[in-house]
Amino acid sequence: MGWLNAQRPRGSCAKRAWRKTHQVSAECGWLRPNKNRIAPSAALPLLWRFSLTIFMRSTPRILLATLCVCLSASFVRAHAPAVDMLEAAKAFLGKLSPAQKAKATYALTDAERENWNFVPIARQGLPFKEMSAEQHDLAAALLRTGLGQRGIVRAEAIMAMELVLKELENNLPAGRRDPTNYFTTIFGEPSADKSWGWRFEGHHLSFNFTVVDGSHVFFTPSFIGSNPGEVMAGPRKGERVLGEEEDLGLALINSLDEAQRKIAVFDAKAPGEIITTNKHRVDPLSPAGIAAAQLQPAQKAKLLELVKVYLSRCRTEIADAEFASISAAGLDKITFAWAGGFARGVGTYYRVQGPTFLIEFDNTQNNANHIHTTLRDFKGDFGHDLLAEHYAKEHPAK
Repeated sequence: MGWLNAQRPRGSCAKRAWRKTHQVSAECGWLRPNKNRIAPSAALPLLWRFSLTIFMRSTPRILLATLCVCLSASFVRAHAPAVDMLEAAKAFLGKLSPAQKAKATYALTDAERENWNFVPIARQGLPFKEMSAEQHDLAAALLRTGLGQRGIVRAEAIMAMELVLKELENNLPAGRRDPTNYFTTIFGEPSADKSWGWRFEGHHLSFNFTVVDGSHVFFTPSFIGSNPGEVMAGPRKGERVLGEEEDLGLALINSLDEAQRKIAVFDAKAPGEIITTNKHRVDPLSPAGIAAAQLQPAQKAKLLELVKVYLSRCRTEIADAEFASISAAGLDKITFAWAGGFARGVGTYYRVQGPTFLIEFDNTQNNANHIHTTLRDFKGDFGHDLLAEHYAKEHPAK
């Protein structure tokens, strides 16, 4: 633990800030030390040692940038996503006790698989707080098989945000805000040639992966939220975990001329929540808004950049395959719709959808400082259509 004590600051305010950063790293991050891990000075590459120094001494923005660099250097994969997920899931399950495994596993056909949510409620599965350090690392390794750089950095920050809420709410009710209360759940038996799935979920995070026939990976529904949207005080002041999603949306709506806005804006007031909430299935929303074909080249580029930001929450291979599917359905058919004001600090909502997918962003709660975002696939949520097709072939109607 000595490496976490390096550069301990002096003064009461600085000490409080240091303790919060230490607590975040210890409770939330994959940088969390455990008694079986060699000291970073001996075991970690130079880049990681540098990142740990930055972690202890820098602002949240520098921290996020540094983590992106470190993750990009270390995320060299030799296998397809389905193979990595299979290996990671088996490694995780192999270290669980019978009682833990009973909590962490469900049948693929169990209704619990689609019982997803993003609010702080009781959940099924095995939470970090009930895992050993080794089990925690293996659960985190499974999550890394599905997420890309953006997804991992955002997930880390959102889990750590529970500590901000804990302080803002004076820990009332006690234990409600807990960065270790994030659950890993496996559905079906991980297999190289059969279908199975897994979920990582807690407050403001829900990642649902389905592997069909051991090879086809689906990654929706996917949800990330942030409360507060911007941290207004304390050592993390100014941090905006979903700032990129907010800023790109605002940049696009403010680039439209008056005629284009009349098509894109469907309400002067933003809805109080994403329209689709945590529904099991979703359909295209109406009104659709302005189509990419009606945008100028620079505006269309902004729209596609926004789509790619959401897709890149997943690892590159999955995101690339999804963008290829979106492109095949027609990039000019992607639409952008807006409700609410046109600046930060007021309620805003947007949605981006195409023939195959839907993105929603909402920032209205807590005086427009509480963001919800989701990515859905009209046919691919929970791998539903492909699973149904394969099930029908295996069990034809008599």
